[in-house]
Amino acid sequence: MGATFGTWLLTRLRGQFVGADDYGNRYYRLKGDRPARQGGGRFSRERRWVIYNGEPEGSKVPPEWHAWLHHMVDEVPQKRQKYPWEKPHQPNMTGTPLAYRPHGSVLRGGHRVRATGDYEPWTPE
Repeated sequence: MGATFGTWLLTRLRGQFVGADDYGNRYYRLKGDRPARQGGGRFSRERRWVIYNGEPEGSKVPPEWHAWLHHMVDEVPQKRQKYPWEKPHQPNMTGTPLAYRPHGSVLRGGHRVRATGDYEPWTPE
């Protein structure tokens, strides 16, 4: 489900579905909430939230939806043309088998290149 009971209940009772991204995350706003006011702080903005598809992880939110959730833009993101040079959005893979492991990493099974002559290991006396 991707939501706590409280968020699920708020979504069912007062949530207005706004859209979904390519990853299956669903975005909502509070029905009848006041529109954003200039300079009023966090309580003067409409309430927006996401119900994640699967495990809740903030890095699963694509940049255009992140901007909408954090009130950087007011327009709901629409499908747009993807350019050939754009890479697809990837969530943070840290802690998974797909995590980035540089050459020489113990987790990669490799060995670090031997240090050159400018390194002297510390030895206690």
